[in-house]
Amino acid sequence: MEHFTLKNGVKIPAIALGTWQMRGDVCKEAVLNAIRAGYRHIDTASAYQNEVEIGQALRESGIPREELFITSKVWNDARGYNSTLSAFEASLERLGLDYLDLYLIHWPASASRYEDWESVNLSTWSALCELYRTGRVRAIGVSNFMPHHLRALIESERSPMVNQIEFHPGLLQLKTLEVCRENDILVEAWSPLGEGKMLQNPTLLEIASKYEMSVAQLCIRWCLQNGALPLPKSKNPNRILENLRALDFEISSEDMAQINIMEYFGGSGVDPDNFD
Repeated sequence: MEHFTLKNGVKIPAIALGTWQMRGDVCKEAVLNAIRAGYRHIDTASAYQNEVEIGQALRESGIPREELFITSKVWNDARGYNSTLSAFEASLERLGLDYLDLYLIHWPASASRYEDWESVNLSTWSALCELYRTGRVRAIGVSNFMPHHLRALIESERSPMVNQIEFHPGLLQLKTLEVCRENDILVEAWSPLGEGKMLQNPTLLEIASKYEMSVAQLCIRWCLQNGALPLPKSKNPNRILENLRALDFEISSEDMAQINIMEYFGGSGVDPDNFD
C-alpha cells in the first residue's frame, strides 16, 4: 500500500479501516477481513467500545505488530493531563498492545462548554506530548479541531502531526485544510462517504462511471488527491476490498475541481464548537 509520511518521518498507510459503530464479533470479523485484504491501518477510539475486539483480531491475524498501524483516541470524559495518561493505558490494555502508532484527542474542548477551553486542550495535549516523548506512541494528533482550536497547540512544545476531521465531497473544510497544510499536519478524513449519503448523488455517479469505479471508490480517491487520508468504514468483505482499489486510478484535474466546489449535501451536521 501507499503511505503518507508524517512530519516526524513516521510512515502511515494511506487508507485505514474506520471502525466507528462496529462492535463485538462484527467488528472483529471486519478487522480480520480488512487485514486479509491488505489493510495495515486500523482506526479506533475508546468511545467506540470495540478496542477489545480489535485487539483480538490483530492477534488472530498473525501479522507482525511492526507491520500494523493502530490509532486510538482519548474521549471527552478523560480530558486533562493525568486523566489522559490513564485513558491511554486503559486503551493499550484493551487492545493488548505495548504501544500505539497514533493517539488523538477525539474532540476539542470549546468555548460553548468551557471558559478555559484553550487551557483544557493544552493540558490534554501535554499528556500526548509526554506519551510521545517517552516512546509510548509513535505519533500524536487531534480530531475535529478547527483552526482556532489548533492555534495554541501549533504554538506549543510540539505541533500536532494529524488532524482527523469530517471530510467528503460537499465538505472540503478548506480553512482547516489550509491551516493543516501550512503546518505540515496530515488531514485524515472520517466519514469520507458522508455516512453513505454520497452514493446516490447524480454528479458523483456520473463522474465515477467515467472511471468504471463506484462512488465510494471515487470519494476515497478524491480524499487521497486532496492530500487527506481516508478512513472508510465497512463490514462487507467485498466492499472492504473494493475500497482499496481507490489506489489504482487517478481523477482528472477537471473532475477534481468539479467535486471540490460541490455544495454541502450530506454529512453528520456536527459542529465541533457545539459538540456535546
